Amino acid sequence: MSQKAILWFVVAVVVVLGVGYMMSNRAVAPAEVPAGESATVLPGSESVATSSEPVTPTEAGIGVNGSVGGGATVAGPSTQSFTVTGSNFSFAPAQMRVKQGDTVKITFVNSNGFHDLVIDEFTARTKQLAAGASETIQFVADKKGSFEYYCSIGTHRQMGMKGTLIVE
Repeated sequence: MSQKAILWFVVAVVVVLGVGYMMSNRAVAPAEVPAGESATVLPGSESVATSSEPVTPTEAGIGVNGSVGGGATVAGPSTQSFTVTGSNFSFAPAQMRVKQGDTVKITFVNSNGFHDLVIDEFTARTKQLAAGASETIQFVADKKGSFEYYCSIGTHRQMGMKGTLIVE
């Protein structure tokens, strides 16, 4: 085979690989999800619900302000559950808010690409997940402050794949 034919073959392979990479990492427009409803991302699905608003979870019968029924206040730590969706270079929601002492349960759903979720201060991290996979982590928010959660793969964090956990 001549050197010119080999060169054309190498160029063709590089082009095919580049197009394949771009197609697998294309951005997907977020789906509309009405307030108060949740979205489920199925394996192979690319629909993602996003919000730039802080999310404070509610438990059955307990309002966001801690009131129950007739206005009584609930005291003490509780379990706060979140679903965080990761897509290429962003998390939704970008902010979560809990009280000190709460048990925090985060289900990370990876909608596309290859990502994880890490919160260093609480030694909490998921495995690195392929598109369509999910994992749940749990920890106690035992210190107050603002803590960054991020994707530790490559330069994803520097590219904006991060959010904030606020412990009050």
